[in-house]
Amino acid sequence: MDGHDAENSKQSTSDMTAFVQNLLQQMQTRFQTMSESIISKIDEMGNRIDELEQSINDLRNEMGQEGSPSPSAPLKARDDPKSADDS
Repeated sequence: MDGHDAENSKQSTSDMTAFVQNLLQQMQTRFQTMSESIISKIDEMGNRIDELEQSINDLRNEMGQEGSPSPSAPLKARDDPKSADDS
């Protein structure tokens, strides 16, 4: 009977190994799917933020924000005299 028990033990170990490998493969597949979904949503959010920034800039231009220019405007004004001096 000891030989028969050894065979059952080996079979049981083999079955358990196959089960664990299958389970790990399923988990890896699920994590990969979740990862791709998260990356896709982050990309979508980035695109929406870009569109929002563009809409804000369009609204600023439509409103004629000459009285309160955006922070980038003074930097451009400062850059122009420097480039003229460097020439």
